[in-house]
Amino acid sequence: MTKLKLGPLADDRPVKLTVELPASVHRDLAAYAAMLAAETGGDAIPPEKLVSPMLAKFMASDRGFSRRRDAKG
Repeated sequence: MTKLKLGPLADDRPVKLTVELPASVHRDLAAYAAMLAAETGGDAIPPEKLVSPMLAKFMASDRGFSRRRDAKG
């Protein structure tokens, strides 16, 4: 079985952000959260806790974004 891209989540202090997601995206987040909990042997994770690490991982893997961000330094 292929491993999920996210691992255990760090407990960081959050910044409040309100977003609206399509129902299908929320269902997928809930399914991902359940799979992540099963894979890591941890407790169930609320889907909203996945948004931040997923966005961070996406931005970290975007080379164009990384280059431009680092160039602004």
